[in-house]
Amino acid sequence: MSRLGANLVRVEELSQRLVSALSKGGKVRPSLQGPGRDLFARAAAASMADMLSDPGKMIEHQTRYWGRALKHYVEAQSRLAKGQMTPPEDATGRDRRFRDPRWQEHPYFNYLKQQYLIAAEAIAEAAGDLQGLPEKDRRRLSYFAGQIVDMFSPANFLGTNPEALARAVETEGQSLVDGLENLVRDLEANDGELLVTLADRDAFEVGGNLATMPGEVVFRNRLFELIQYAPTTGEVREVPILIFPPWINKFYILDLTERNSLIRWMAAQGFTVLVVSWKNPGPDYADVSLDDYVAEGFLAAIEQARDATGAPEVNVAGYCIAGTTLALTLALMKRRGLGGVRSATFLTTLTDFSDQGEVGVFLDDDFLDGIEAETREAGVLSALFMSRTFSFLRSNDLIYGPAIRSYMMGERPPAFDLLYWNGDATNLPGRMAMQYLRELCQANRFAEGGIAVCGETLRLSDVDLPLVAIACETDHIAAWGQSYAGIRKMGATDRTFVLSESGHIAGIVNPPSKGKYGHYVNGDWSGDANTWRAAAERREGSWWPLWSEWLDLRSGALVPARTPGGGRATLGPAPGTYVTEAPDPGRNA
Repeated sequence: MSRLGANLVRVEELSQRLVSALSKGGKVRPSLQGPGRDLFARAAAASMADMLSDPGKMIEHQTRYWGRALKHYVEAQSRLAKGQMTPPEDATGRDRRFRDPRWQEHPYFNYLKQQYLIAAEAIAEAAGDLQGLPEKDRRRLSYFAGQIVDMFSPANFLGTNPEALARAVETEGQSLVDGLENLVRDLEANDGELLVTLADRDAFEVGGNLATMPGEVVFRNRLFELIQYAPTTGEVREVPILIFPPWINKFYILDLTERNSLIRWMAAQGFTVLVVSWKNPGPDYADVSLDDYVAEGFLAAIEQARDATGAPEVNVAGYCIAGTTLALTLALMKRRGLGGVRSATFLTTLTDFSDQGEVGVFLDDDFLDGIEAETREAGVLSALFMSRTFSFLRSNDLIYGPAIRSYMMGERPPAFDLLYWNGDATNLPGRMAMQYLRELCQANRFAEGGIAVCGETLRLSDVDLPLVAIACETDHIAAWGQSYAGIRKMGATDRTFVLSESGHIAGIVNPPSKGKYGHYVNGDWSGDANTWRAAAERREGSWWPLWSEWLDLRSGALVPARTPGGGRATLGPAPGTYVTEAPDPGRNA
């Protein structure tokens, strides 16, 4: 059988599987319906008011757009009429979506690109210049307008993507068949929902080539397993470090491959390292609350870490959402007069949500009401929702770009440990998720007025022990300026703020051996974030050594290295069982 004939057979088989996979999807999910009609109604009313009160502004926008678009059209047609098969001058700037040389050199594809970018800029200007809307509405309108514009990029369609068309010709259609196979695979893996696979799922195994740092599970309850790692030095600091990762994803973001493992690196610096591995909840966890996570999660882990190591105090660290909840826990301990924690580290942590950053577009009632309806039905906030939400904050990098490579170019996903982890998302208990979104993110009660947790009213100023915070310069989830603002409101006098280059993940998982991203420091807290940044000193390399030095000063003397569990029976080797469990995704999810 010829190659073409074999491919036609494959296409027929894949088409049948495609239809079958699509038939399983299509469920209307309240949490994924997008912004409510009110936003667009307000935008339409504001646009009409703008037009009536200042028609010149609308005419100016239209004239600028049509002038640029028509000028480019005329220039392109003029060259074509003269037999010049080269595009006119291209002043649209660099864009990673159009890196292939044919977008610059081929007159047809360059024409498509320039017209698209001219229109995209005009839409962004019109949305950003709209008067009569509250600033929050204007930001949401600009965001969702941008999402629509990004979706219609000519790079996203086979007929207008020169690289994909060239690959199809070069491979005699094999790339398109492989792309169809990738598409069907992703649909089948997600019950008809389209989630682009970002990393080669066959290239990694948790406990195989990821999360390989030796250790033991020393405690387990319904919310977490506590892992104590084996020492790699003869002596260790007296005060252990207990790390709380976010429960939106798995803990092994801090223990990826050996060269990317923060846990392994910290152990090599002479620290006793313990890490919480959160349970991936199913529908039976629907009523688990934020109070439960504080009491049965954070407080229990602190107690058990002290018990396992024999240390009267621990240093604690919280990453992202776990940093926020760690701050609540420390405020509660202050209110109750509880000891046992010497210092705290906050990694990309928001505690003041007065400026919600990019995530804020999803925190109005139109979205939260949908999430609440879904959690009532399913019992959990599905990992599907979390994956899609954070992917749409960087849609060109995490949705359209990977989809082009996988479905149009027929490429296998890359063997990239960080992207593999990114796709290993978890559910959230319904009640806890809504408390977090409503009371912390939306109402900002921890920073403004106080939030009720475990029978106490907690405020940011209650967090008064020594602390260090690491934020990331291009973080699209926890904006560094807002992280700084929250840390300023805490009651600590011994505090350090570090700004790492790069984003929410790469800025944290930044091993010194790579020499990739630098960081900024400044001990002057008297001004706002911009003032701090303007006077900050840039240092080369990872922030990890700075953190190790900071902890060293707050970790006591050297003592003989500790055996995980302190000689008592343990519950099994790291990485434990919770990290690999696949829960029931939720009723009707």
